[in-house]
Amino acid sequence: MSRINGFIGRRNFLGLAGAGSLVVAVTACAGSLTVGKEEPAIADVKSINLNPVNPQQALKLLLDGNQRFVKRKPRYPNQSRQKLQSLAKAQYPFAAILGCADSRVPAEIVFDQGLGDLFVVRVAGNIASDVAIASLEYTTSVLDTRLIVVLGHTKCGAVAASVKDEPLPGKISYLAESIRPALEKLPSKSKDVNKAAVIANIQYQAEKLQQKSTILAQLINQGTVQIISAVYDIDTGTVSVIS
Repeated sequence: MSRINGFIGRRNFLGLAGAGSLVVAVTACAGSLTVGKEEPAIADVKSINLNPVNPQQALKLLLDGNQRFVKRKPRYPNQSRQKLQSLAKAQYPFAAILGCADSRVPAEIVFDQGLGDLFVVRVAGNIASDVAIASLEYTTSVLDTRLIVVLGHTKCGAVAASVKDEPLPGKISYLAESIRPALEKLPSKSKDVNKAAVIANIQYQAEKLQQKSTILAQLINQGTVQIISAVYDIDTGTVSVIS
């Protein structure tokens, strides 16, 4: 895949998207990318990621950081003023997190990471909405992030509300509607229905990322990007990968 100043070229980006009329406009600290029918890709000439972190290395960094968090021995990496200033030029997060908006699960803290390390997309129920997918397409195809973690958590209120299947006010109902398809295959006699539902939803949203995104699907097929599912235990702080 050819790159222009560290960004994928216009023709390749449109090829990934599978639509010649695609118009994408994204702006980030690393620069901007504008793709349209008559518009060229524009990028900061300094934004060249020469050392992307492969999925296996990225996962190890995350799990090692989580162990430090659980053992109360965090290093608080990449939080210096020097790091902050260096990121003004470009960002190259080594992993992306599609996580729940729950205030008890801040990704940078539970993985003991710092500025510029993680590209975090958070929405209640860790739902793979169109906006979330677009954000993940950006970080993988433009910033060269190689690992996406769909991170759910125990005692998730959005999932519990979906299990109850009761009317919800306003736009909150959208959350439940986006989670309910994941619950269709739940065993009727599960000992802990909510826990089983949390796992089912994480896996469903991970699958949805590939099904709804031509860009992510192609990057995965090329062996460039990997998506994994994981669950955070609210009581212990431990992140476990779901096989």
